Amino acid sequence: MTDRRIVITGIGVLSPLGNNLKTTWEGMKAGRSGIGTITSMDTSEFSVKIGGEVKEFDPTPWFKKNPREARRADRFEAFALAGTAMALEDAGIEPEGEDKTRVGVMVGSGIGGLGIHSAEAEKMFKGGPRRVSPFLIPYMITNMASGLISMEYGFGGPNMSISTACATANHCIGEAWRIMKFGDADVMICGGAEASILPIGIAGFANMKALSTRNDEPERASRPYDVARDGFVMGEGCGIVILETLEHALSRKAYIYAELVGYGLSADAYHLTAPMPNGEGAARCMQMALAHAGLNPADIDYINTHGTSTSLGDICEVNAIKSTFGDYARNGLVISSTKSMTGHLLGAAGGVELAACLMAIRDNLVPPTINVDNQDPQCDLDVTPNAARSMKVDVALSNSFGFGGHNASLIVKRFSEYS
Repeated sequence: MTDRRIVITGIGVLSPLGNNLKTTWEGMKAGRSGIGTITSMDTSEFSVKIGGEVKEFDPTPWFKKNPREARRADRFEAFALAGTAMALEDAGIEPEGEDKTRVGVMVGSGIGGLGIHSAEAEKMFKGGPRRVSPFLIPYMITNMASGLISMEYGFGGPNMSISTACATANHCIGEAWRIMKFGDADVMICGGAEASILPIGIAGFANMKALSTRNDEPERASRPYDVARDGFVMGEGCGIVILETLEHALSRKAYIYAELVGYGLSADAYHLTAPMPNGEGAARCMQMALAHAGLNPADIDYINTHGTSTSLGDICEVNAIKSTFGDYARNGLVISSTKSMTGHLLGAAGGVELAACLMAIRDNLVPPTINVDNQDPQCDLDVTPNAARSMKVDVALSNSFGFGGHNASLIVKRFSEYS
């Protein structure tokens, strides 16, 4: 790998807090919840009736090259295209002005086209195999988000998709960084998209007892680190970032949000869905990211945690942070979980949460963990409870951990041309 420096110049977000980066970040700063009663499906027979929906989203404007795809494609693919368009505009990149063979795409999804899969399966069960659309397979597979983005803009650089459950976006961003370090692209569009607020998605997670059932108080249901937490809240949306080599960004005089300096990944090798109780796998992941960044634990100002609001997961991550950061974990380090406001966007979570880290660096402000009424004594770190905090943020770390024991951490640093 080379010593090429990789910076972030564009961000595109769709979340339960808003249909762009600005409204999402304003919601986070205000400590506003995007969770509500689910409106996109009938929940009368479900134990879980709440979720973090993307509201008033029209897919049509985002399929400019082939508008007919807007009614065929899965919702997660429309999210990915929308997030990409917003990120490219934010970065000021004009596709026609680029060497398109040097622009790559790595946008993943934890579950993929669950909506089209469910709809076409129902057609088959009711009307037989001839009723199934020939577009089912192309629009169901998780890699089609990256494929559609490349086709929309003609980007012919490295193109793939990673699917590692809730660690998906972080893995996509980290591996895009690695590709660029090897010199195989000048620009990478990367992140995650997810749209699983569907009957089969809610039923599957609910029957695992993974979801909160605080249906009478949706805005208070996602409560990481609180003793009364009872599971995560399903969210949907996308988080897309534009990575560029420093040389490419400087040549365009682009605004640089931060430099991506570290990436770590590991496996728990422990359980299908449960994290390691001592957090050993997650700790190794953060340690690798620090080593790649050439940073010491005390160099990290802020961690945007995985912090899903599950009884076991929050404690395990706190244990991993204590193991990695030692005394500094309780004496100077600041953490928070923005999932308290957005819910859990599964494969898209890391993209949205990295965006929160970039905004924290830009604005010197840490978003809060809301709904912390009675902090769990086993989660005895500074979790930025209930209100955002103004403080200097030069370096931030973002954690994402997925079913199957997949762990991924990213570190971003305030940009300095001479660092």
